[in-house]
Amino acid sequence: MQARTKKRFGAFMAPFHPPHDHPLLALERDLELITWLDELAFDEVWVGEHHSAGWEYISSPEIFLAIAAERTRHIKLGTGVVSLPYHQPMLVAERMVMLDNLTRGRVLFGVGPGALVTDALMFGVDPARTRPMQDEAMGVILRLFTETEPITVESDWFTLRNAVLQVRPYTQPHMPIAVASMQSPSGPMLAGKYGAGLLSIGVFFGFRGAVDLSKQWQVAEESAQEAGRTVSRDEWRLVVPIHLAESRKEAIAQVHDRATAWVTKYQRDVLSRPLPEGVPEEHVVETLADRGSWLIGTPDDCIAAIERLEQLSGGFGGVLVMVQDWATREQQRRSYELLARYVMPRFTGALAGVEAGHHTGVLEAAESNNAMRHAIEKAFESRERATTNA
Repeated sequence: MQARTKKRFGAFMAPFHPPHDHPLLALERDLELITWLDELAFDEVWVGEHHSAGWEYISSPEIFLAIAAERTRHIKLGTGVVSLPYHQPMLVAERMVMLDNLTRGRVLFGVGPGALVTDALMFGVDPARTRPMQDEAMGVILRLFTETEPITVESDWFTLRNAVLQVRPYTQPHMPIAVASMQSPSGPMLAGKYGAGLLSIGVFFGFRGAVDLSKQWQVAEESAQEAGRTVSRDEWRLVVPIHLAESRKEAIAQVHDRATAWVTKYQRDVLSRPLPEGVPEEHVVETLADRGSWLIGTPDDCIAAIERLEQLSGGFGGVLVMVQDWATREQQRRSYELLARYVMPRFTGALAGVEAGHHTGVLEAAESNNAMRHAIEKAFESRERATTNA
């Protein structure tokens, strides 16, 4: 079955690494994974920004993506996301335009208010103010991307005087922009206000349980209408943990211990996010896989789960694998390979031609075989006649 519209596939690399792992080696594995995704024809990868709590330690996605750009050829490279309240907007705009130019347009610009409260507190930023600060910064950055007249802005947290980007965006009018959303309506509202894409990161579970995807998109559309803009479902990406193996039992066994540790030692102990109600921690992986919150199983299981998400959401444009250190390096690589070989083609249209050709071949097999046998017999008869006449 082919999807109604072509979907993009990629990865969302926070990244999550347990605090007992060597940071340098973990970062090298992240870069290696991006090159593997590039070879497997994934469309994009998004890399996050975090500064505390010990599990996510890429502090500058722009620097990390610059390295990744030199090791890859085709894959799009996105910030997933730049935490706008922690940066002077002019510097963010300059860094993104520099990447956009040096990669010849392979950059995607993801923005957010900052996911970790501990980051905000460390920088002396009031967590209650991060969302309005993100809104203000985004408006200024878009002006810098699109206007050449000098801009002056006096804010209570930054100042610009006659600011203008010396280097203009390579992608016109600017690189694609997406706003991160967990569960609050602020992300969809901001995406709608600026006509941006949406990165739904909290699909699995959070403080308020499962996300109502259709409602989330409704908020984006209503906000866009109020602002006189439009939003496209093709620019809506869902971020979901995915791990595939040859059998569902094998896939769950590969990730069980490390995934349980991530839920208990990071989601619960660091972020104070409760486990699914009534679920013992030793069964949380199986429970979330059964509910479809995590896509753990076979390629066929993954195809069915994506189709369910399509129905629940009303339609979206991309699937991003939430990158995790839940399995061994070899098992992770195999999971991405299974996804690329057997799942992605079902939603990109890549199989349309070969399936049509195979179907036609099967339908015409009897007729074509009869014609071939007839041609062979005629060849033998012709040869026999020539031999007899000689």
